[in-house]
Amino acid sequence: MEWKTLLSPRRERESSARSKSTDLRSEFEKDYHRIIGSASFRRLQDKTQVFPLDKSDFIRTRLTHSLEVSSLGKSLGQNIGENILKFRKNSGFTLKMKEDISHILECAGLIHDIGNPPFGHFGEVAIREWFERNLPRLSFCGQSVEAMMSEQMKQDFYHFEGNAQALRLVTRLHYLVDEHGMNLTYALLNTIIKYPIPSTEIDEGSGNIKNKKMGYYLADEAVFRRVTEATGAGNNRHPLTFILEAADDLAYKTADIEDAFVKGFITYYTLEKELAPLEKNYPELSFRPLEKLRQLYDRGAKKGVSNPESYAVKNWIISAQGFLISCATFGFTSNYDSIMAGTFGHDLFYGTYGEKLMDLLGDMANRYVFSSMGIYKMEVAESAILDNLMDKLVRAALYYDTGIKQDTIDKRVVSFISDNYKNAYRLQAEGKDEAEKLYLRLLLVTDYVCGMTDSYAKRLYQEMNGII
Repeated sequence: MEWKTLLSPRRERESSARSKSTDLRSEFEKDYHRIIGSASFRRLQDKTQVFPLDKSDFIRTRLTHSLEVSSLGKSLGQNIGENILKFRKNSGFTLKMKEDISHILECAGLIHDIGNPPFGHFGEVAIREWFERNLPRLSFCGQSVEAMMSEQMKQDFYHFEGNAQALRLVTRLHYLVDEHGMNLTYALLNTIIKYPIPSTEIDEGSGNIKNKKMGYYLADEAVFRRVTEATGAGNNRHPLTFILEAADDLAYKTADIEDAFVKGFITYYTLEKELAPLEKNYPELSFRPLEKLRQLYDRGAKKGVSNPESYAVKNWIISAQGFLISCATFGFTSNYDSIMAGTFGHDLFYGTYGEKLMDLLGDMANRYVFSSMGIYKMEVAESAILDNLMDKLVRAALYYDTGIKQDTIDKRVVSFISDNYKNAYRLQAEGKDEAEKLYLRLLLVTDYVCGMTDSYAKRLYQEMNGII
């Protein structure tokens, strides 16, 4: 892979020569303004990161998380770009390319979660499990829906994925000027494709990170091909995807600990206890996590702050982020050749001093937060909301646009779906056979559900079920 093509500024619809001559921004800077001005981006302010519908204005939402990933991604891009130049990793790499990388990663951080459904990653699980239970039982005009579909169509629903939905949203569903969605650059689109494989090629046991999940739906395969052919990435991960993923992992694993502390799931002393074995068992760590935490506590106490535990934990998060940024930078530059050859199959923390710390932070969040009774109760309620919405919407969508008479309620339920999504469906369905149209109508349902905020999903559920 070569940076000259990887940083492709091409779009599905190119701008006119006149507009290019009067706009001095780079194509990637234009992407930034398209994103932050979009309704899809604004909706992230009411989507769950960890704690749904939380009353505290401190706790992160998908919007604040995405802003943090954007900032960290840009910083990593600057560090890594500088290292490529400094250590002459690539003779064709220029200062302009370093600037472009930073802009692309800044934009990618903003939209990496834009396709996620309400209620965080649990929303993805709930939708997948709905299809596992119900798709085999659905019928259309007396035929089994599952039997009508190709293997990839079925697997798209059984492996429903927010990452694939993000590509779909920004290229089709966000109807701004025409059917090309936000019409973002190919370099940016390729960066957000974390898994450059279809649902039929998922292989979690392969040991290669790119095979863990699907990266695009069958309905969007043509877009995927155009993007990856233009960038030259093909079926390999785009090099910037590794950096985006590192920024995402770094952001959420440190933020989950901070949010868990604020919500009372963990204390200063919990963190102190958890860090002790790490420092003892891995003395080679250049960042002494427990020592740093205690130093910050002592500093807070000497300053006379009202809560030295809070002072220590929040400042420790900042120190840990700085250390992990340096680890990810090292991870990219030390594996540069294999990343550019498309053969590197791990994340950027793999084999670095930061790997054990990242593993610990993720494990702590799972044990103290995600496995807690409070989160379980919220997830049971969220599952009830999503299951009910899926039941009603799929039933209504099955015979939409078929000429077969729908009952009164189904017609009204379909009317709730955004015209943008229905326009995208009609454009894709034109000239397709009945099985493909049926597949697209089920995607129409997931398009609508994924576009919902947490509050809207809860409100629609209440309204559709007569809960006043």
